[in-house]
Amino acid sequence: MQVLEKDVLSVCSVGKSERGESVNHDSTGTTSFFKTTFNTVNTLAGFLILAGDNLHKLLPNLETNIHGIQIGGPRSFIILVALIVLPVIWINKMTTLSYISATGVLAYMVILGSVLWSGLFDGVGFRQNGVLINWSGLPTACSLYTMCYHAHSVFPTLYTSSRNHGQFHLVLLISFLFSTVTYASMAIIGYLMFGSEVQSQITLSLPTNSYSSKVALFTALINPIAKYPLLLKPIVDTIETHFQSYCERKFYRLLLRTILLGISITIAVALPYFGYLMSLIGAFFSATASILLPCICYLKISQAYRKIGFELAAIAFIMPMGLVILLFGTYISMLQIINSL
Repeated sequence: MQVLEKDVLSVCSVGKSERGESVNHDSTGTTSFFKTTFNTVNTLAGFLILAGDNLHKLLPNLETNIHGIQIGGPRSFIILVALIVLPVIWINKMTTLSYISATGVLAYMVILGSVLWSGLFDGVGFRQNGVLINWSGLPTACSLYTMCYHAHSVFPTLYTSSRNHGQFHLVLLISFLFSTVTYASMAIIGYLMFGSEVQSQITLSLPTNSYSSKVALFTALINPIAKYPLLLKPIVDTIETHFQSYCERKFYRLLLRTILLGISITIAVALPYFGYLMSLIGAFFSATASILLPCICYLKISQAYRKIGFELAAIAFIMPMGLVILLFGTYISMLQIINSL
């Protein structure tokens, strides 16, 4: 299991480890790198939109217009959050980034607890009922849920930087179980509290006159700070490997991270539609990186396709499901973004 796991990570890896181990890139690896880069930059843009929307929810009265320039609106808050994140993404030490990323897990638990508290004790309640499944919205829902498992590009970096490689498969198992339970819990709670009226971010549906809602909104601002640096690191490491002569100087390393942040800001300001953007990323990128490619890599390395069994049957079910999400989810997400524009 551990040998197979290491082979899969080697095939799918991007960049180099903290110890300076270079990773060879063939044509497939190069394509995966560009796709991973585009996926990550768009995901980080989504984090900026999330934080900007929550900050605007907390401070709506700061919005004003000066000589035709809107100050204090969601787009201005996106830029403000990006400036706060900038010093954090300049950090390069993997140990420090791991601790920063861990605060994101704690922040999510605080948000989940705050939302639950708002429903139980702040008068929101869990009284919504109606259609349990909206079939027309199922492709978007599947795309958004797939988005929750988009961080595969970080796995090789985490693996090569870990002290005990033998425990990595256990870390993955715990992480996926934790994510599945918490994301599903938030979806159920949001439906029971607000039904079909829930907004793209449940924190935006909470009343702002309660302390639990304020805690949830403020804690949501931690997400970009916690997740930005770690998600960006595989891309930065790969680029630095190809341009070693330039990136040996600290100025160019910082400039590279700043440029990538600037690209995310541009996307977030141009397409400030959190739900639709996350749906597109989930359908087009996450379905590929989290469902299709891992199955293909596993089939190639383990040669499970040569014998009929449980593994082959499971993969035969998973891959068509991923393909359906990829095609229908991408089509519907693109239509939603175009209509919004």
